[in-house]
Amino acid sequence: MSDTPARLLGLLSLLQTPREWPGSELATRLGVSLRTIRRDVERLRDLGYPVQATMGAIGGYRLVAGKAMPPLLLDDDEAVAIAVGLRTAAGHAVAGIEEASVRALAKLEQVLPSRLRHRVSALGAATEPLLTWERPTVDPEHLSTLAAAVNNRERLRFTYRRRDGVDAERLVEPYKLVSAGRRWYLVGYDNDRDDWRIFRVDRITALRSTGTRVAARQLPASDAASFMTEKLLELTPVYRAVVTLYAPVERMAGPLGGAGFDLEPIDATSCRLRSNADTLEWLAWRLLTLGCDLEVHEPPELIAHLRQLGSRATRAASPSAG
Repeated sequence: MSDTPARLLGLLSLLQTPREWPGSELATRLGVSLRTIRRDVERLRDLGYPVQATMGAIGGYRLVAGKAMPPLLLDDDEAVAIAVGLRTAAGHAVAGIEEASVRALAKLEQVLPSRLRHRVSALGAATEPLLTWERPTVDPEHLSTLAAAVNNRERLRFTYRRRDGVDAERLVEPYKLVSAGRRWYLVGYDNDRDDWRIFRVDRITALRSTGTRVAARQLPASDAASFMTEKLLELTPVYRAVVTLYAPVERMAGPLGGAGFDLEPIDATSCRLRSNADTLEWLAWRLLTLGCDLEVHEPPELIAHLRQLGSRATRAASPSAG
């Protein structure tokens, strides 16, 4: 193999297999001399790939963990498997990895050959998940397209269904995607309204690129998450709950950590919870699934709702009259 770039890619593909390769076997596979293999290994090291050599009569090479993540070479099946896994993580809102999944999916789909994109789409269309909460309503295709537009600072057109159910055309400069609990939001600058807006991604349809790149705008907030929180508090009725949980704060930090709940210890056996929620039903369900005794102090609407739930549960568990 006389083409050096092609030979390096071939060598890298072999080394990414989790095994140690004798230099003689690599030379045979690539049709070159041992001296060429040694030179190519040095080239890969210069490019940031941590190739480790072992001493011995024959010697061997293998790829080991380094300080940074170098580019990977994937065969067709590996690329499809990773793309499908990223789509699953993005579409099902797996806690903690949603945004990273969308960014990685956008990068991968940008370089996938068309034949592999068709395979990924076919797998997605033929697969239906069994979920214990609610069906995902966000299209991973939309997420990857929006993520690419954010990274490229590219203006987009789409149809957006407003809260009143009316569809409206929008011309938007995407700024950031924000994952908030069970929903995805796009923070962007609305050109037609000359102002910053937030859009629920599940209400976006007919998404299309304009091919126009724009200069970065200054968001009127410290970050996209803060901006979105302020806007949602302005637009949505929010119930601010204050609850005493009769359990140690260490026990509650696991199920409630990073989910929009603030916890502070009261003593060794109890803690105080503060949270904002847009629906009483979801807040009541979340509290009742914590597995501990609790006392709700605020808001009065939540107290009344829990009493109704308690009455229904009592009637459901009582013997039928007569």
